[in-house]
Amino acid sequence: MVSSSNGGDEIFDRLRNPEVDPKVLEERKKAVNERISNIYQKAQARLAELIDQNSTLPCTISSVQVLNAPHTRRGFLEKALSPLLKENKDRTLTLAETLEEVSKCTDRLSQFDIFEHPIGIHLDKPSQTDPSTTPTDLSIYLATKEKSRLLVKTGTDLGNAEGSAYANVLWRNILGGAETLNLNASLGTRTRSSYQAIFETPILSDPNFRWETGVVASDTKKPWSSHEEVLKGGWTKLRWLNGHGHRQELALNGFWRQVTGLATDASLGVRENAGDSVKTSISHTWVNDRRDNPILPTRGFYAKTLNELAGWGPLKGDVSFWKSEVEAQTAIPVPIPLVKKDCGISFTSSFRAGLLYPLGLDSDPKPQLSRINDRFQLGGPTDVRGFRQCGLGPRGGSDALGGDVYAAGSANLFFPLPRVGADKPFRLQAFVNGGRLLALKTPSGAAPTTHAEVRESVFHTFSELQNGLPSVAAGVGLVYAHPAARFELNFSLPLVVRKGEEGRKGLQLGVGISFL
Repeated sequence: MVSSSNGGDEIFDRLRNPEVDPKVLEERKKAVNERISNIYQKAQARLAELIDQNSTLPCTISSVQVLNAPHTRRGFLEKALSPLLKENKDRTLTLAETLEEVSKCTDRLSQFDIFEHPIGIHLDKPSQTDPSTTPTDLSIYLATKEKSRLLVKTGTDLGNAEGSAYANVLWRNILGGAETLNLNASLGTRTRSSYQAIFETPILSDPNFRWETGVVASDTKKPWSSHEEVLKGGWTKLRWLNGHGHRQELALNGFWRQVTGLATDASLGVRENAGDSVKTSISHTWVNDRRDNPILPTRGFYAKTLNELAGWGPLKGDVSFWKSEVEAQTAIPVPIPLVKKDCGISFTSSFRAGLLYPLGLDSDPKPQLSRINDRFQLGGPTDVRGFRQCGLGPRGGSDALGGDVYAAGSANLFFPLPRVGADKPFRLQAFVNGGRLLALKTPSGAAPTTHAEVRESVFHTFSELQNGLPSVAAGVGLVYAHPAARFELNFSLPLVVRKGEEGRKGLQLGVGISFL
């Protein structure tokens, strides 16, 4: 009897305090997840089968409703959804076409960056008691969830020999039409302080047509030129994306620049540019990006042009010039014989070039020679590797003075790391790159003083680009393509260093978005 009583107590204790092996619990959890996944897959397959069987069924959209969007204006949503309703009015759609148009519509809403992804799509038949409905009518319901309207971030950045701490405040959907206000403040080792405010809004409820205006105040140390630059100003710009995927931007800019904080050993060329300068300009940017990955492409091409006109006509200020840059990049995969799949080896070639053409002011038609604020700089871990930061081009002592004409190119061969795999964002690279940066000079070596001499100096400087070898460096390195930026650690060896320019043999770390 006693033994029986003890056994019963053990059973009740086990029920009250069940001790299940964690491995058993894990197996049960895995089995439940597999069952749920199978049910979901069967439901998706059944849904696809039903849609396929009824794909040619005629449909008319009787209404479209966006759910759970209390902070978004009705008028804004009506304009954003108008392409769907217009397509429905022009002709009778099939069920497959209706689903395709609704999918395009949700993609359009997602581009405003005010809704969580994905946006749910629900179809329903309207009430048959409504005499205005027809048997082909469908009601569309878009189930959305608005993103947090206020986002605050703080953190640190490290890149291009600079460390900084930042605070960022993003206010989304301010007026209910996908407007955003972005406030940013940062303190760093090179950019000592930077404060920026940007307001952006879509025009006509079109995510591919936007207006932006902003103001900035910054103080940046430029040790390669022995000075600091204080910048204050603002801009307003229109940005749009055309049907061919080309991005364009038209901007009006106004900046007050100060070259200050000169080092005691600053060169005469830097001291001549010290003080205040005001620039008002209009600029146009065109970009055609067909690369599979903008950070580390393996196939596709990229092209960009930038043109800026300053101090001409109604544009006021004390500088006047036309500045133009072109950039191109091509990436192709390198196949291995007898290997059908992508092996991860790719070849990339890049080219950049630019011209700064001096113009005259209304008050003084004499050409205004370029200032150090506006000239091109070349050399460093993100453009011509194997040279010091701004180590190419005209110099005054140890100071980089910048130039008015430049050309640079690079050829890179990328390999996946052994035992890592081609699908990982790591690559080994071997590269050769080079470039030249020149100031505008007449054939006699003097700075141009008339418009005729400017034209002559442009032709002379372009011909000088082809005179002799450019500065060239080669090397190998490790590349990591993070979604936010690209990191390179290279060992570089300068092969050709022109007189006065500064090469850098050894390890070089580069962090950025755009590399040569």
